[in-house]
Amino acid sequence: MLRMGLTGGIATGKSAVAAMLREMGFLVIEADIVAHKLIDPGQPAHDEVLREFGEDLADACGRIDRAKLASIVFADPVKLAKLNKIIHPRVEEIVFRQFAAWERTGVRDAAFVEAALLVEAGLAQKLDGMVVTHCEPELQLERLRTRGMSEVEAKRRLAAQMPVGEKLRYATEKIDCSGTLEETRAQVRALAAKLRRHATA
Repeated sequence: MLRMGLTGGIATGKSAVAAMLREMGFLVIEADIVAHKLIDPGQPAHDEVLREFGEDLADACGRIDRAKLASIVFADPVKLAKLNKIIHPRVEEIVFRQFAAWERTGVRDAAFVEAALLVEAGLAQKLDGMVVTHCEPELQLERLRTRGMSEVEAKRRLAAQMPVGEKLRYATEKIDCSGTLEETRAQVRALAAKLRRHATA
């Protein structure tokens, strides 16, 4: 079974590609969902995040306000690096445990981990391939504004991420999501066929 990464800058179409892969029968684990669960009350990273970033991030039930945490870390690269150091190793452990479980159940072709920061977290080198989504920068900004982000916040988020050109250097496969959904789907279909050929080779 190929252990594949799916990454790309924010609002480049990564989630749409993940959904298409699922429709085509591939298993995909979302690292962001794993990371969110890790900071839930009673979970491994919860107390460490509060110690590092302040107890006032939690509500009366102990639930961490993710929007407040994001506003802190995306405004300060040092704080973002500290958060990543707490979260990334734990996410990696869970992801590879899931890959191993899927392999034991007989998955033969490929399974994916979807995450914005696969390269930054050092996971790219531990996977069998990397699918990188990309689109025109103006389109990224437009999509972020559609999600309700101000232009300032959108630009801050983009600036906090590795430039797309640099991320594409790690790609074994590239999906251009600048066009229509059907154009993206055609590229994902071609990728799926390639992965299935590999599985039967």
